[in-house]
This record gives sequence, C-alpha cells and structure tokens, in this order.
Amino acid sequence: MTAQTFNLPDLGEGLTESEVLNWKIKVGEHVALNQIIAEVETAKAVVELPSPFAGIVQKLHADEGQVVPVGAALVTFDDDASSNGPGTDAPEVKQERTPTLVGYGAPAASGKRPTRRGRAVAAASPAVQESGAPVQVRSDVARSTPPVRKLARDHGIDLSSVAGTGPDGLVLRRDVEALLEVQAQRSAAPAVQEPMASNGQDRRIKISAMRRATAKAMVQSAFTAPHATEFLTVDVTGSLELIDKLRARKEFRETKVNFTSLSALLVSRLLLKYPALNSRWDEANDEIIQFGAVNLGMAVASERGLLVPVVKEAQNKSLEPLAAELNQLVAHGRAGDLTPAQLSGGTFSITNVGVFGVDAGTPILPPGQTGILALGQVKPRPWEYRGELALRNTCTLALSFDHRVVDGKEASEFLAGIGAVLEDPGMMNFFV
Repeated sequence: MTAQTFNLPDLGEGLTESEVLNWKIKVGEHVALNQIIAEVETAKAVVELPSPFAGIVQKLHADEGQVVPVGAALVTFDDDASSNGPGTDAPEVKQERTPTLVGYGAPAASGKRPTRRGRAVAAASPAVQESGAPVQVRSDVARSTPPVRKLARDHGIDLSSVAGTGPDGLVLRRDVEALLEVQAQRSAAPAVQEPMASNGQDRRIKISAMRRATAKAMVQSAFTAPHATEFLTVDVTGSLELIDKLRARKEFRETKVNFTSLSALLVSRLLLKYPALNSRWDEANDEIIQFGAVNLGMAVASERGLLVPVVKEAQNKSLEPLAAELNQLVAHGRAGDLTPAQLSGGTFSITNVGVFGVDAGTPILPPGQTGILALGQVKPRPWEYRGELALRNTCTLALSFDHRVVDGKEASEFLAGIGAVLEDPGMMNFFV
C-alpha cells in the first residue's frame, strides 16, 4: 500500500480558500473512486468533492468548519489498487453520482485522473466535465458570501429561508442580523427568578434561548462597532406643556401622546437631516449603507424580556398616527404577541430607561444600526431659567453611535438639535 494525499483543488472561482462544511467519510473507511468525500463552501456555492483516489482513509487533515487554503492537504489515503479500477470486481460508484468539480475525480472505468482544462462555475451556469457530465453544484444554497453563511450556520439559520436584500437577492449580513434580532426577541422567556435560598448555597440557572440569543447579539455589537456615547441634560418643561395642550384636543383624545412619542416624532424627522445616524457599516462590501426610510425601533420591557418593535417609515407619520402605532406596538409587546415583521428591519432605536427611575445610561447599539437614543427620567431639578433659578422638569438624553460611521460633530449636532426642540417645541421647523 502507498499513501496518497488529496489536496484542496483550485475551484476555478478566483478564490484562495474554502471552508469544510462536512465530511462524508471517516478514518478507516474504504472510499471508492469518485465517491463524494466532503462538502466545501466557496463564495458562490456549496460544492461536493469527489475522491480522485480509491483506498482506506488514513487521515482527515481538517475539521468541519475549518477554512483550508487551496493546495493544502485534505485527506490521506492508503492506496488500495484492488478496491476500484479496470479489471477488478470491486463495485464502482454509479455514474449518476457525477463528480462536482471540473477536472477532479476520475472516470470510474479508467481509474485515471483527467487533465484539468475546465474551470468550476456557479450553479446558475452549469459547466461540463471532460467526461461529458454536467457540473453538479448545490442550487438550494442561498446566494451569499462565506462570512455571512458562517454567521448563519453559527446561529442555526437556514439561509434559504432568508429574504436577501442585496443585488439579485444576495443575502447580506444585515438580513441575517435582522432575523437574529427577531429570534432573540421571540425566543422562550428567561427562567423565572426564584427567591434566594435561605441556606446561602449558590444556584445555577439555565440560560434561556432568548437570553443566549440576546447575549450573542449584544456581544457582537459591542465588540464589532466602536461605541461612543454623548449625554445632554435639557429642560423639557415646554414639551410637557405642549403634551398637555395636545391631550386636550379632540383628535388626541383616543391616542395617548406622551414624552416618548413626541421624542420619537422629533428623532424620525431629524434623522432626515443627519442620515449618517440612519445608516449601517457594511463590512463585507466595504460600504456605508444609508437607509432610505427611518424604521424606528422602540424598546419595550415585557415578561419575556426586552423587545424592540419597529415603526416602519416613521419619517412620514405625523404625531397622532405615530403615537397610535407606538402605543399599539408597546401593548402587543407587553402581551407577547408581536409578529416577526413588527420586530425586524429597524434602522435607529429609542429606549426609555426613565420609566424605571433611571437618569441616564449608555445603550448598546442593536446589531446593524448606527444610533440609539436613551431617554432618562423626567424629573424636577433646580435650573437656570430666564436668568433666575427655578424648578424645571429636566431629562438627560444619551446617544450611542457607531464611530466608524458617525463623527463626533454629526452626533453632537443631532443630539443638540433634539435637546433644543425638546426645550422649545416651537424650534421644530428650524431644526428639521
């Protein structure tokens, strides 16, 4: 017996590496000529690798999920000349199991490797091997790039079920991240916290699926996007007075207008002036994507955990319909019956930590978003007003942003604009 090693071939797509998705063989197993031994992933497709040798598998040189450079060793065989080839009684692989790479594998009848002339192509344009059989590439794999497919695999997502928003339906990272966000918000509720045991013993609480998904999303965001946070405390007495006046009007009697909905209106309009904050960093394509609409996410605390329903095209809504939709989404969020469509597609978010009696915080960006605004509690404070000290209602705003996309100047102007209008709602037309 002579050991022979099969190296990862040039897949003919201008790539220098591929990822081993799964092995179809194991050490000690007999492999026939042209038998499919592994699936590897390229930027265009998942490709099945046929064996150019017959023999016993001696060693697998890569683990599943490992990226292997072209030319690196994949499998070492103990050659078994009697296992397959002309003049033997060993079974051959059926001809319908055609090797899937141009120029690799050998016709079962001859036991020889053909000379490589062709190049592998994408599934949309089937090639023909020298044996005359068409190249077989898995066409059920959604079009995407290896990093995005790996992200999907790591989270158990079937890319064929993801609607791609890229060119020709290409599944982008943001599409997977949006689905992860939905899954995080709709997974099982966190474990119920029981009272601490009186014996002082430590307790181990099983991490729920929702908590695990949320943690992954937050870690990904925190360690991918360089966060920066700016704070501004403003006198919002004028906004509260405006809200009282609006509540007295008949068109708002059936709609709960509050400080959050007024802030949401202001944010959605001001983002049109500062589109960098309504954008995302697209690492895979080396681009910054400025969204054409403001899909405003609103954080909601529910028994199942944190949910972030989204008001689509908030920039086109006036205060009454915007407040009505926010109220409806918050109610459904607390009831736990939001739909996936209501929980996906956000481009900028607001979180009101003030309802918990908190003055300020440093919110973490939702994956795929560049900005998030935290509203602190509205409370009376001694404040300078018209040259005198007065008791005024104040609120601290905290804006976190992705510093790759947004510079400090833009973020500061955006936050200052929000503060100016909340202090004096009559300034809305000036800033928006």
